[in-house]
Amino acid sequence: MPLVTPVIEAHNLRKTYGSTVALADLDLDVQPGEVFGFLGPNGAGKTTSVKLFLGLARPTGGTGRLLGRPLGDLEARRRIGYLPELFRYQPWLAAREVLALHCELAGLARGTWRAEVDRTLAVAGLSDRGGDRVGGFSKGMQQRLGLAAALLGHPELVLLDEPTSALDPVGRDEVRGIIRDLREAGTAVFLNSHLLGEVERLCDRVAIVHHGRVIAAGRLDELLGEPALRVRVTGLDGRDGGAASLLGRFGPVHEDGEWLVVRPLPPEAVPDVVGALVAAGGRVHAVDPGRRTLEETFLDLIRRTDLDAVAHAQAAASAPAPELAS
Repeated sequence: MPLVTPVIEAHNLRKTYGSTVALADLDLDVQPGEVFGFLGPNGAGKTTSVKLFLGLARPTGGTGRLLGRPLGDLEARRRIGYLPELFRYQPWLAAREVLALHCELAGLARGTWRAEVDRTLAVAGLSDRGGDRVGGFSKGMQQRLGLAAALLGHPELVLLDEPTSALDPVGRDEVRGIIRDLREAGTAVFLNSHLLGEVERLCDRVAIVHHGRVIAAGRLDELLGEPALRVRVTGLDGRDGGAASLLGRFGPVHEDGEWLVVRPLPPEAVPDVVGALVAAGGRVHAVDPGRRTLEETFLDLIRRTDLDAVAHAQAAASAPAPELAS
């Protein structure tokens, strides 16, 4: 089989501003037709990474390629779509006029403009507002317009920065559908979002960046771990070793506050576990089958990274100073 060229490649990509390290040795790849989530707290290096990918900033070190071409290459930039988190459109222009301007900036053939504007307005749910001035749009409608602009010309790669932050639940669901349709059409989507539930629903793979470094990356099922059962049960203390002993027949058990957690445990085994607890005289108050959420995993990784950094700094501070040669 022929090798597939990643749509985004980064190897030891680094960006510093004076003594400030904005991005430290970023390594990642994004494949054609996948939805890739890029996560991290504020100041982690996400925006810097996107600027480097788009050629809006130059790396201090390392290498990167976009659609097989060097970062900043104009030919590659014509084949991508981008929705920034912060955007402004001329309020005196109609939505169609904004998109026509973007068609010109993207270098699309003039004969395709009308069809492209119609298509992207329809995709973004703005077909009936194309003639309205943007100054009268809500923030959510402006975000839809930005998404329409990002989709002009059928890009091979779309970078979306918080694409659903200003949308109501209906709008978010529609954008999820758009992203899934892009994936089905073979378009790669690079999704930068703080809404971890959205990322968990949409993304094939994710990378978590903190203090300018990727601290975890992979498929969601790899990051979230094996399925588990969390159960709250009373009435079994002192009986045959208690609830933990009974649950131990199904797999390793540990306590998490009021919950007992059995991991790994496939969802199809849940009825057997609950039946065994009830048959032994237990009262089952709550059952939560499934994996950890992405939010739980994200927060745990961030906290552990911060604790490791503090421990490293303390160890370095307490280390004896090297002796000077006489």
